[in-house]
Amino acid sequence: MEENNNNTSRRKFIQQTALASAGMILVNPLNILAQNNNQNNMTKNIKSKGYAAKDNSGKLSPWEFERRPVGDNDILIDIKFASICHSDIHQMKGDWGTQQYPQVPGHEIVGIVAAVGKNVTKFKVGDRAGVGCMVDSCMQCESCTHGEEQFCDHGKTLFTYGNPDKTSPSGITQGGYSNNIVVRDHFAVHIPDHISLQEAAPLLCAGITTYSPIMNANFKIGDRVGVAGIGGLGHLAVKIAVSKGAEVYAFTTSPDKAKDILVFGAKEVIVVDSLDKLKPYKGKLDYMISTIPVQFDLAAYSSVVKPYGHFTQVGMPVGFELKLSNIGLASSRVNFNASLIGGIPETQEVVHYCADNKVLPKIEVIKATQINDAWTKVLNKEARYRYVIDAATF
Repeated sequence: MEENNNNTSRRKFIQQTALASAGMILVNPLNILAQNNNQNNMTKNIKSKGYAAKDNSGKLSPWEFERRPVGDNDILIDIKFASICHSDIHQMKGDWGTQQYPQVPGHEIVGIVAAVGKNVTKFKVGDRAGVGCMVDSCMQCESCTHGEEQFCDHGKTLFTYGNPDKTSPSGITQGGYSNNIVVRDHFAVHIPDHISLQEAAPLLCAGITTYSPIMNANFKIGDRVGVAGIGGLGHLAVKIAVSKGAEVYAFTTSPDKAKDILVFGAKEVIVVDSLDKLKPYKGKLDYMISTIPVQFDLAAYSSVVKPYGHFTQVGMPVGFELKLSNIGLASSRVNFNASLIGGIPETQEVVHYCADNKVLPKIEVIKATQINDAWTKVLNKEARYRYVIDAATF
């Protein structure tokens, strides 16, 4: 009962935070203390440079472009670091549908606020700020005003790159593999001083994408939690679940990751070089989260969860579609669900939680010229475990 009460209180806090923030935006209060260190940012397009996909080859190259001026409710962020997500590769290669090019990927973005619009009260120049997977929404519907902007009831969620955007000089949103970004202030989060910017970057997607379903699972201390797929998302899922008191069982196809995973706090590592390796764990776990971003035997993996337990899929394969065995799921009696990132209040929550509890991603900082090589390593399961691009090298 205490666990449920805590979860209810937390959800109320997130919703109240979202309502207060949305209310400030809708009312548009005059902010006489708004700061702006560059008046030109308010009237002229802002020059930017980064790395963009020019076609669906999966290769990026330097590109100079422009962003919109800083609007009344916007902030300009000088990007310091942007990390690489498998989603970047999927989208640039057209795995999720036809794309418009040139397109700059990147939705794990951190930097320093360089300018603010006149209505902005959430940030001031010099603040540390981060941007994740979305940059706007209607901000008026039930979902948007209750901390679930990713599910805007009016379909107005604007994702960080590749979405049609009439305010963008290029016609689409352009992401964080660049030296700056202009974003509506509500869709940026504060980065506390007790976490490095480069370690904070992966929390803006990998962190929130795993934290949100883990929190919603509401498991108890000592419960057995499985994590399938130990890459950028999965290694953070292991760390977050361990920090919440779970007994974590990690399932990977990469035997050379086993030692790392144990260091992350997992009780056991299962190297799934054959689906037979899953059989000893049938019905043993209380909950499982899968970050696997390709087609796999979902029914076989979900069978390790206890009957009527829950299995959450967060990895997004080609075409967004997974092949499911209805008889397999029916036989295991496992409740299957999927999850998509988290809202802005919950994203702010995970950043603070990870900073406070030292739940940090394992990263490798790279230069812009290393992006294409890093993408190849991600596809080959060689990343350990999140590549973070130094934006000073664009």
